[in-house]
Amino acid sequence: MRLPLALIANVRLLNSGLRIRHSIHNGVIKTSLLSSHNICSRAERKWIKPAGFDTGVKTYNSLTKQKEPLVLAQERIATWYSCGPTVYDHAHLGHACSYVRFDILQRILSRIFEINVIHVMVITDIDDKIIQRSLEQNISPTVLARMHEEEFKRDMQALRVLPPAVYMRVTDNIPQIVAFIKRIIGNGHAYVTSQGNVYFDTQSIGNRYGKLVNLVSCILGAQDKRDPRDFALWKASKPHEPHWESPWGQGRPGWHIECSTIASSVFGSQLDIHSGGIDLAFPHHENEIAQSEAYHQCEQWGNYFLHSGHLHLKGSVEKMSKSLKNYVTIKDFLKSFTANEFRLFCLLTRYRSAIDYSDASMNEAQSTLSTISAFCHNAQAYMQGHLQCQPTEEGILWERLSATQSSVRKALADDFDTPKTVDAIMSLIHHGNCQLQSLRPHSLVIIQNFHDSSGVLNNVVEELVHFRSKVRKFALSVEDQAPQDPHTGSEIQKRHPQPDRVPLLKDCDSLRNNLAPLGVHIKDRGTNSTWEITRRGETRKD
Repeated sequence: MRLPLALIANVRLLNSGLRIRHSIHNGVIKTSLLSSHNICSRAERKWIKPAGFDTGVKTYNSLTKQKEPLVLAQERIATWYSCGPTVYDHAHLGHACSYVRFDILQRILSRIFEINVIHVMVITDIDDKIIQRSLEQNISPTVLARMHEEEFKRDMQALRVLPPAVYMRVTDNIPQIVAFIKRIIGNGHAYVTSQGNVYFDTQSIGNRYGKLVNLVSCILGAQDKRDPRDFALWKASKPHEPHWESPWGQGRPGWHIECSTIASSVFGSQLDIHSGGIDLAFPHHENEIAQSEAYHQCEQWGNYFLHSGHLHLKGSVEKMSKSLKNYVTIKDFLKSFTANEFRLFCLLTRYRSAIDYSDASMNEAQSTLSTISAFCHNAQAYMQGHLQCQPTEEGILWERLSATQSSVRKALADDFDTPKTVDAIMSLIHHGNCQLQSLRPHSLVIIQNFHDSSGVLNNVVEELVHFRSKVRKFALSVEDQAPQDPHTGSEIQKRHPQPDRVPLLKDCDSLRNNLAPLGVHIKDRGTNSTWEITRRGETRKD
């Protein structure tokens, strides 16, 4: 009986979409913060393998464009920063795909490789898009942002995405952002214009700008830049826009500076993992790297950058996005599918691959999940003695279980290869089903084996027989009261039951006949019924 339990333990990783919570203790966070302030000197543009704890995992690092050993600064602790939503509209399925995929990766690290992931996510609650949408809807940018922030958190909860250790809003960190910019200026890597804007000086770091991209395209925009590649750290305020005080005048943060400031305020000058959609690699993550290393005066701020592939509608080369108006909201999606079905949909492709969303791909996920659930149900019933089958070849199954566990761990250690993991577990399920498929018809022996000390069984049978009696009474009834002879006043012979109710009577008889071998004996007395239970080995006396 132990074997199916071990199989279920493996399979439930999929059945829950790797839905296993791993607690984070305050002591872990404190330790992380105390050891994060490392002093490092500037060097040429190259990736440096971190010194520290080798997890045994290899992951594709966008900084090197190849798989690298995942080495953490502290043993069994991963500091992880991710770019959260810009909360000006509903979150859609493209967002969900990225967040679910990285949630799965974090669960793999926690559950399989026993690593505590300390995850921080920023909420961008002030931005050009937020301001524009608030003007269109004639509401406060703060009200708009809070409304969509709460909706986003509800959506993530509905998709069973574990929340980060902390959400941090941009507007709650303006003083820290101003101080961060001041230090970059002081280090000689940013400049203030006559219009009150502050730009990062990309020329000041030479060929170190462009760690994530080989060819940096020029971004045209404001005319007070020294170099087209320079990007805003602080934007001078325009009429009717939200603004804050700064040494350079009233304004608000640029887009990229928020992430560098917030990640540094929590993790200091060294970050293990930074994640986001592939569309954020340039310019957002590229600019984060430049300004963070300019602030800390270090050669490598983030050690690993992980990027998820886009979600496409089947047959379209364009990603799902709000700007293209080709999106499905998470709320609408969950009216048709479950969170587990979507999570399995994400498991069927590698996290950094593009993924096609269609009815066919969701049907595949549904079918796979159904197979997993059916196996778990059958194995559980077998262990509880509710299913009878031929003796299982436990030696063979133990070998397959051990091989599957090894295959799963190897696949997940290879850049979190979830498709190969699914294949390995589905193969295990197939062999498990082969052992459980020689079930005899009506092999449910719950009633005969039930030790009913609580009276639960009697109550269940009573309800069943009562329901059957009501069905029989309805099936035996005729349309009207039996007619009377107008001359004698006596009843004319009753009519037969209505033809369309005859199948109900047959089903009632079948139920009675099927329950008899299991020890439940029903006796019909007109429209009423009585019943009794006999145990195995007892002889029924009518």
